[in-house]
Amino acid sequence: MHRLLFLVLCGSLLGHTSRAQPLDAAGQNRLLGRGVNIIGYDPLWRSRERARFQDKHFGLLKAAGFQSVRINLAPFRRMDRAKDWAIDPAWLQTLDWAVDHASAAGLQVILDLHEYGAMGDDPEGNRERFLASWTQLSDHCRQRPNSVCFEILNEPNKKLTPAEWNRYLAEALAVIRKQNPERNVIVGPAFWNSVDHLDELSLPATDRHLIVTVHYYKPMQFTHQGAAWTNQKDKTGVSWGSDAERQAVRDDFARVSAWAKTNDRPILLGEFGAYDQAPMESRVRYTSFVARKAEAAGWSWAYWQFDSDFILWDMRADHWVEPILGALIPAAGASGR
Repeated sequence: MHRLLFLVLCGSLLGHTSRAQPLDAAGQNRLLGRGVNIIGYDPLWRSRERARFQDKHFGLLKAAGFQSVRINLAPFRRMDRAKDWAIDPAWLQTLDWAVDHASAAGLQVILDLHEYGAMGDDPEGNRERFLASWTQLSDHCRQRPNSVCFEILNEPNKKLTPAEWNRYLAEALAVIRKQNPERNVIVGPAFWNSVDHLDELSLPATDRHLIVTVHYYKPMQFTHQGAAWTNQKDKTGVSWGSDAERQAVRDDFARVSAWAKTNDRPILLGEFGAYDQAPMESRVRYTSFVARKAEAAGWSWAYWQFDSDFILWDMRADHWVEPILGALIPAAGASGR
């Protein structure tokens, strides 16, 4: 009888100690550290045989000094309305592949719902699909360790006004908390996660497992010069690095830090970078300066992005874009001014 009781107690203790312990948001944010956005526009979501991103790239990111990956997820087109918006099992298998390999490489993971286009254009028409995404992702990933974070929606915009976005994020957060009551969740303001709209973000005061994200691409005439999808497509040769331009970054970041201190929320700079057509010397200056200032403020960051555009890794040449890598992960002793 005593032996049976001993075995039961041991089993109970082992089950308790093996369960992932909750991690406070500030601690999680420190672990996210230096990160990069990955596979949002990789054909692997349609066919693993066509993948650009391979198993090896997770290890290469870790070896280079990155601590986290922000995985851009677009499940809407892979959901079946006739089956309560069920996500295609093959899509979930690809998600599992990415999370498994990132975790095995020792990288923290952000699962970022990247359906900002559909949600910005028609939030009410996509509300069911939006909440169904988080119902399924939250359940599918409920046993994942606390090294996996959820990000409710990338860059809410257009018809997702600040007031509407506050309502939608509260609904999604309630869905997530049913299965993941203490997992850290990332959420940012409307107007494309703009640093200028933090004051309009409303968060539940009692939920302390939240990390707030902002994106930074100012000034757009520099960071998006030559980009076909913007009104900067005909502009090229724009440089960056004047004292006034550097001070503008300092001022913007100071306002975010003041908000973070007042609201007691850690900050993730979830996207930043300069498009490939900008002059490389200026891209390096800008990328290094923004990254170092974010670190000095105590934020984590995730560069946009590994490949496709704004690239950090050249898939054709099969190696790093060394100037950008050096700007993000500087040699010992290097720093931005």
